[in-house]
Amino acid sequence: MAHHIPFTKMQGLGNDYVYINCFTEEIADPESLARKISDRHFGVGSDGLVLIMPSEVADIRMRMFNADGSEAQMCGNASRCVGKYAYENGLVKTNHIRLETKAGIKEISLIIEDGRVTGATVDMGKPILTSGRIPLDPIWSPRTPCLQNPLTIDGVTYALTCVSMGNPHAVLFVDDLTNLDLPHLGPLIENNPVFPERTNTEFVQILSRNEVRMRVWERGAGETLACGTGACAVCVASVLNQHCDRTIKVHLLGGDLSITWQENTDHVLMTGAAETVFDGIFLA
Repeated sequence: MAHHIPFTKMQGLGNDYVYINCFTEEIADPESLARKISDRHFGVGSDGLVLIMPSEVADIRMRMFNADGSEAQMCGNASRCVGKYAYENGLVKTNHIRLETKAGIKEISLIIEDGRVTGATVDMGKPILTSGRIPLDPIWSPRTPCLQNPLTIDGVTYALTCVSMGNPHAVLFVDDLTNLDLPHLGPLIENNPVFPERTNTEFVQILSRNEVRMRVWERGAGETLACGTGACAVCVASVLNQHCDRTIKVHLLGGDLSITWQENTDHVLMTGAAETVFDGIFLA
């Protein structure tokens, strides 16, 4: 007999996930469900699956699974959507939410207009710059912080700056984003042995001291329209490489994010939109 699972599809700058309210639903095999429900031909279609759950240490808990079924530590765009869902569905009563993730507790400040959540600012915490915690293979012997470390692929050497925002990121600065062959290069970096937990990869074009353009290859999902943790990693990498100031606008394929790396707290703040696409029932 088919299992009827209520869901809500939401997106942050086109980074779309299927959200399930696990205050009322129980998901026994989220890895398998993530693969099925994310399929854009035979499922709902998404970059992954997000479970919204009760928490013993925060206001609410999030578990996030990529489209390939692998569980991720954190997703910035999803965290804004979780905040919107929780507030608009009465799971929380305040516009300031403490969200439990596998990358720790994140503070979310909702942007509310006429009783509706239009976006949020998320305190993403401190970036992780120590190579062993990103993590990187010690055989690679990258610097700490890991700036402009060489990685050779298909005879071409790329300079990568590596940052973790609770999940691993490799940032590559380029002169032109339009002619990148991401379907070829993305998987080769993601699955390179120097990244024992694989990596997200951001390709970045510097426009000014306060503005960059970015494309992203997400671990377990491929190229997506946006990545919140990736935009945060890009801000940190841009500052460390002296390309940008500490507050930047990041232009992604799905829209813009505002990122600030605070000098006094070392925390990274991310501000962006969150939107509901539709509600439905999935027959599992």
